[in-house]
Amino acid sequence: MKYLDGLNDRQKEAVLATDGPVSVLAGAGSGKTRVLTTRIYHLIREGVPAEKILAVTFTNKAAREMRERLSRVLGEELTTWKRGNLPLVATFHGLGRELLESYGSALGIPRHFSIFDREDSERAIKNALKELDMDPKEYPPRALLARISRAKGEGLSATEFAEKFSREGFRSRVASDVWLKYDAVLKKERALDFDDLITLPVKLLAEHEEVRKQVQERFHYVHIDEFQDTNELQGRLATLLTGARKNLFVVGDIDQTIYTWRGATIENLLRFDETYPEAKTIVLEHNYRSSKNIVDAANTIIEKNRNRKEKKSVTSNASGEPIIVSVSDTAEREAAYIAQEASRLISCGTDPTQIAVLYRTNFQSRAMEEAFLATRVPYKLLGTQFYDRKEVKDVIAWVRLALEPGREADRVRAVQAPSRGIGKTTLGKLVAGKRDELRPGERAKVEAFEKIVANLNAAAQTDVPSAFVRRVIEESGMKASLEKGGEDDAERLENAQELATLASRHDDLPGMDGINAFLAEAALAGDQDELDRTKEKGGVTLMTVHAAKGLEFDVVFVSGLEEGLFPHEGMNEEERDEEEERRLFYVAITRARRKLYLTLARVRRIYGTDFLSDPSSFLDDIDDSLIQYAHEVEEDVIEA
Repeated sequence: MKYLDGLNDRQKEAVLATDGPVSVLAGAGSGKTRVLTTRIYHLIREGVPAEKILAVTFTNKAAREMRERLSRVLGEELTTWKRGNLPLVATFHGLGRELLESYGSALGIPRHFSIFDREDSERAIKNALKELDMDPKEYPPRALLARISRAKGEGLSATEFAEKFSREGFRSRVASDVWLKYDAVLKKERALDFDDLITLPVKLLAEHEEVRKQVQERFHYVHIDEFQDTNELQGRLATLLTGARKNLFVVGDIDQTIYTWRGATIENLLRFDETYPEAKTIVLEHNYRSSKNIVDAANTIIEKNRNRKEKKSVTSNASGEPIIVSVSDTAEREAAYIAQEASRLISCGTDPTQIAVLYRTNFQSRAMEEAFLATRVPYKLLGTQFYDRKEVKDVIAWVRLALEPGREADRVRAVQAPSRGIGKTTLGKLVAGKRDELRPGERAKVEAFEKIVANLNAAAQTDVPSAFVRRVIEESGMKASLEKGGEDDAERLENAQELATLASRHDDLPGMDGINAFLAEAALAGDQDELDRTKEKGGVTLMTVHAAKGLEFDVVFVSGLEEGLFPHEGMNEEERDEEEERRLFYVAITRARRKLYLTLARVRRIYGTDFLSDPSSFLDDIDDSLIQYAHEVEEDVIEA
């Protein structure tokens, strides 16, 4: 089998282990994605229908990359299949949407539903607080949403939460009352939120045997990437999907579990062989990514953790350059050193898109941005999402309103994009059902707006997604309004029009299915979806270590290596998880292929106060033979 050429013995073993439960413990840079895609290809070559295969990962970017790899592996054979006969590659939330669209009628869920993003949810919760005469400043909507999200992750419904917690104090009662109102808003607007896309599929499969059998017959082979980042419900969903066949193939690395604060549980992977006693465990230890010095440092860092399975990375790569450690007087000098080094590397031929600066917390980015601006090194701050831009949200609101004219939140946004003289008072009368109280001028403006929405609703039945988005931009008046503005408005129009390009990915789906698929992709987009834009602009990437998960670069700077910052102390002793902090540092340093910098500042200003810090205890764990200390940055760079 030629497609196995180039795989090492452990990778081949994983590809050929096709029946029953299999866990692959894959160290950083061990080629796990290649193993996953080759295994899927092997199953197809062995006669398994492609549509019987499911692969689940965590980000849209990772899902797209896996589809692209599969396309390359399948080659010309891909053209012999229709889209519906390909393996389904999706995120957990994307899979949840697919299951609910296909089988959700058993739970009373409509075929076409909207998905509330975080902003939609927070707005609905804020409105619920107002209805309850509660102050959103005293009960922050974001905190209430987080509590509701945690409860949903534990499998509780709004009613069950009310029964369990409403008597545990006033704040719990507020959360309970808000959730009940929030739940009513979701039902009214025929919408689900992110958490529903996991909780409801689990409920669907657990409570409806006929649906469960249909789904298990649909997917004979289930693959899950990054299994160490699954939560309890996602682990349960995996079990429900596989059923009696138990053809569950999971890939993960306990040493890269960094999302327990989001509900991820290390136990799903740690106790996989207890859940499935017949499971086969395969360890991928060969690191193809990093130099030997980086691999050796990573091993000495992570081996101090106790809650893990024994695994030691090896590599045949050269030792490479020593790990550079830089100690600066202040955070500003640290940032200046990083910017200066990045500039020097670029001038020596390093591709700026292959340089990343990682930090433990977002506030560290301020000094970094200033230093990169001062040295005129192009950079991209990962985190300002395309889908968070006002003009993009405006277009999406119009699209959702066209599909569901009863969505109040989208109506409020769309009616102001662009402004058409319909104010809050007029909208308040409409929401309250007092249309007869509108003055003639108000009524005319409202009817003109509603006519646009009705026309778009009709067009949505026949337009392909890209054509429909273009129609929305024009008929809403956004295009004409932005064309009258200056350069900023021209850029906003380009951003809005980019949505038509994104929507074209779904042009081959029939009717409203394509538009709903486009909306789902927009709602589920994450930080890493911006990385391709970074590469197009040719800049150094600045981001948190959490955002860097799954990525790799030739050169990596890990900044802020001070005790209390990295490892991070958290708000209190109970919140600090030393093993997770160590795993996070392990993830940070294993993003580097050939050159790694570890930097820190003696003094760092946090919330307006200067703190004198000790070097991170993590630095003590790296053998001195692997380290070279850098000279202090030149003064004129700081003052530039």
